Amino acid sequence: MKLNKMIIAMLLAVYIAVPLAFGSDNYVMSLVVASMVIGGIALSWALLGNLGGMVSFGHAAFFGVGAYASAILSMKFGVPVLISILLGGVGAVIASLAMLPVLRLRGPYFALAILAYAHIFRILATQWTSVTGGSGGLSNIPRLPEIFGYDFSSKTGGYLVILTIVLAFAAVYQYIRGSHYGLALRAMHESEDATRVVGVNSTLLKGLMLLVSAFMCGVVGAFNAHYINFLEPDYAFSGLWVTIPIVAAIFGGYRTITGPIVGAVVVYLIDQLIFKNIIPSGHQLVLGVLLVAMIVFSPDGLLPLLRKLTRRTHVAA
Repeated sequence: MKLNKMIIAMLLAVYIAVPLAFGSDNYVMSLVVASMVIGGIALSWALLGNLGGMVSFGHAAFFGVGAYASAILSMKFGVPVLISILLGGVGAVIASLAMLPVLRLRGPYFALAILAYAHIFRILATQWTSVTGGSGGLSNIPRLPEIFGYDFSSKTGGYLVILTIVLAFAAVYQYIRGSHYGLALRAMHESEDATRVVGVNSTLLKGLMLLVSAFMCGVVGAFNAHYINFLEPDYAFSGLWVTIPIVAAIFGGYRTITGPIVGAVVVYLIDQLIFKNIIPSGHQLVLGVLLVAMIVFSPDGLLPLLRKLTRRTHVAA
């Protein structure tokens, strides 16, 4: 009962308190939306790393494919925006099917192979000018719709949409982790060979986690395309969609569900609101220092550190 009340209070805070506090400030709300986009990518990356046991440097591929798929479907085929966003996730899943052969690779070899796929998709988006617009990109991408008189293309409306997407994915993550599939995946981390002996198809489970992670990241990329209404290859497949979410996930605690989301909000907002004003050029170097400090003093991330400090405070009291 106490836990349910806490969850309800948190939902009220993020759905009501944030728009009330910052809804009139378009700049701050745009930063909050951007941080939630990063949080969604970080969550999909953490799911693949925590459950699938695979470190990916190529999530920009899923983000970019999802963005382009949704933009093209809505612009050229008239698919409603909300449906095209979901289909953007499906597009990312289809793209991830091409990556299934690299599941036999492990460690840095898998990470580099996925990174190579991201570059391949960026080149395809650049060269396929008849569909993607090439290096000139796509402009005037349909905005988020107006529903029951409320304009979701506004900063606050966009925040509510991306927040709902990220929380829904967090719930899916929680469900998978608590299922028998999640138990098998965690057992694989201890000994993949041992789980194969008892009949667990590790390659199939890894493949499923790759598909789920790709869908999550693709939907986030699709949302972002309709939110900013513009898309070009160097932006859609930028390495920033890999580096910052990884920093956020590790900083917040990638083995937890809420850690990557909290880490994204904290890291991005601190960087944009504080470090960028102090060090206009090269301010993201500070993020590297923060990440190193977090790894040294709390390898499990920010949320586990806060839990430990809270327990110590209760014991001391």
